[in-house]
Amino acid sequence: MPLAYGRWDERARARAALSPVQKNAGAAAAFAGPGAFDPPATRDALRRLAGELDSNPSPALTARLAELFAHGLVDVQPDGGHFPWLDDAARFAARVERFLATGT
Repeated sequence: MPLAYGRWDERARARAALSPVQKNAGAAAAFAGPGAFDPPATRDALRRLAGELDSNPSPALTARLAELFAHGLVDVQPDGGHFPWLDDAARFAARVERFLATGT
């Protein structure tokens, strides 16, 4: 599990310890449920934010995924792992807020 994090510190270890109770099988089943791949919905702006150190999806794969959308955009958060909001919460929040406000 340490490879999913930008840093393997106390905060990361505490979050990893909670992982088993943070799973939701019902929600996971809906991710690919009816209507999940509705072509008109894929025309909306999409911002993918990858952690620079994340191995799955890597920044390169994240960019390829964004290319599947007409308005797919990608950001790579320096020193971020799979949970970039843990590695630099302020940068992550600013990036998400900008996207929600402007679509860019």
